[in-house]
Amino acid sequence: MAVTIVLTNQKGGVGKTTTTAALAAGLAAREKKVLAVDLDPQGNLGFSLGLDIDTDSASTIYEVLKNRIPLSHALCSAGVCDVVPSNILLSQAEIELQTANRVTLLKESLDEVAQDYDFVVIDTPPSLNILRMNAYAASDYLVIPMAAEILSLVGLIQLQETVAGVRSSVNPQLEVLGILLTKYNRRTRLAKDVLEMAETVAAQTQTALFDTKIRAGVAAAEAPAHGENIFEYAPRSNPAKDYECFVSEVLERIGRQEKHL
Repeated sequence: MAVTIVLTNQKGGVGKTTTTAALAAGLAAREKKVLAVDLDPQGNLGFSLGLDIDTDSASTIYEVLKNRIPLSHALCSAGVCDVVPSNILLSQAEIELQTANRVTLLKESLDEVAQDYDFVVIDTPPSLNILRMNAYAASDYLVIPMAAEILSLVGLIQLQETVAGVRSSVNPQLEVLGILLTKYNRRTRLAKDVLEMAETVAAQTQTALFDTKIRAGVAAAEAPAHGENIFEYAPRSNPAKDYECFVSEVLERIGRQEKHL
């Protein structure tokens, strides 16, 4: 049965999709069978993993959630892993998904293929809507990418309140695996200040920061534009080295959590 990880933040521009692609590719490089699910209507995850959305995918997660097709019919191979892509039609989900089980549609769809994968990683939109709630309901663990910027802290506090609500309603087993600082430059005073404040917020909400911090680097921004994950595009770059450590740390933390169950 697959372990499902959702990457999420209520603020955009924090490196969420880049981190999702790196996690999927990094797990696959460790010989894990990975499914990446794009729940962001921008549809950038598939592209970041090398998928040509226009020609390679006749179906997307939108058709799955609308119950038009089973999830297995929307699977696309991106080389390193399988992908269920997205497109702009998914932005209509908030209005169109009005069934009684609207919050658990993704979970029910993933149950069909969960036994075929070791990990499912889910990219989410920055807004709190039915799509993100579906991701939370379907996941075992939550990873919070957070840019080393003051405004990211506001989104972090709001997110913790949302997670508490999810646990009390649709998914009491959801665990926050950690907060990942991205776009980090340890030489700046701002980054140091944000790190200190993030550690304080994490302690107050019983959440831990990942030891790994993703250093700022142009390669992280360029990789998606070339339709490649960071390991393919710039394997020797600082972000690639950091993401390699991050993937290892994710596996270590999940291993510790599973032992306690």
